Amino acid sequence: MASRTIRLGLVGAVALTAASFTASATAAPAPTGQDHRATQEAMDAAVEAGVPGVAGQAKDKYGTWKGTSGVGNLRTGKPRSAHDRYRVGSITKTFVSTVLLQLEAEGRLSLDDKVDQWLPGVVRGNGHDGTRVTLRQLLNHTSGIFNYTADEEFGRTFFLKDGFFKHRYDTTTPEQLVRIAMSHKPDFAPGTSWNYSNTNFILAGMVIEKATGHSYGEEIRRRIIQPLGLHATSAPGTNPKVPQPSSRAYGKLAETATGPTYDVTELNPSLAGAAGEMISDSGDLNRFYSALLRGKLLPKAQLAEMKTTIKIDEIPDAGYGLGLMERKLSCGTVVWGHGGGIHGSSSEALTTDDGRHSLSFNFNGDWSGDSEAVIEAEYCAK
Repeated sequence: MASRTIRLGLVGAVALTAASFTASATAAPAPTGQDHRATQEAMDAAVEAGVPGVAGQAKDKYGTWKGTSGVGNLRTGKPRSAHDRYRVGSITKTFVSTVLLQLEAEGRLSLDDKVDQWLPGVVRGNGHDGTRVTLRQLLNHTSGIFNYTADEEFGRTFFLKDGFFKHRYDTTTPEQLVRIAMSHKPDFAPGTSWNYSNTNFILAGMVIEKATGHSYGEEIRRRIIQPLGLHATSAPGTNPKVPQPSSRAYGKLAETATGPTYDVTELNPSLAGAAGEMISDSGDLNRFYSALLRGKLLPKAQLAEMKTTIKIDEIPDAGYGLGLMERKLSCGTVVWGHGGGIHGSSSEALTTDDGRHSLSFNFNGDWSGDSEAVIEAEYCAK
């Protein structure tokens, strides 16, 4: 975890390293009335600190601003584009939670249902008990279910160099990922504490499929992507490619931020599934979070449930709702959204409470850069 971002991936030391290339910064002219120079400077600073490139967009009452810095391809020096598509990691969780809340609004399930009611016998073993865990506890990470990405063997297989290059195209099923979690003891008894667990959203995706007869990705397409016209957004399943336009993604494939840099663009995203497999771009993410906070995707009751947060001790001035984070910035502005990290990609997407000022951006490297500085610059710079 770095810069307040909760990421899907291997948690290692995050250090700032000197950029090994010349940064090229570009930005569309700021619409009249809104100055995004501080945001651009924060993006440039991330590149100077070692991020290969940054791409993002901000949207407010003055219009849309597009900013980039650095490169999208270390070999060719091709700059990043503000329209790049990228792996959004755990930002996927907000999409999944929105679908489950829509199903609740339709009376097809209740967030107070026990997991075992929908997935009999799946959450069981080493103290895990699906008859004691509710769907709500999956979505707000109070289930206590072990996080499968914290399993050491899983980390060696998919996040470290030797394992990654051997297994990057392997397909993993949700059932396999849950079984990894069940091989460990729970973190705590359901409802007694908070701990971020990707397993929670793997299970949430399985519940969506059980309740609808369709994959979680198909339900997201039907309920969110198509109605909002999110043309750059997809749940790729097992497809290892990132559609164009896009940049390359880079990682260290190590527990430290030193050493060689590897191109990790291609991978089978089933290792993340409903916890973090989706692809999008900054414009689509701004449209999604703005629509969500403005009540375009959920009835008032369900949106209120989603925004009911639990304080996160690890992150000052932040709370976690149902697949949605609340943050109070240094200037007092409150924003809602989610961060996401996966191999070679670190992203943030957020909007104000009224959905009228949105920011989404991506680093195409996973070992460096201060995403919080970019957020603060956009919302708090004078």
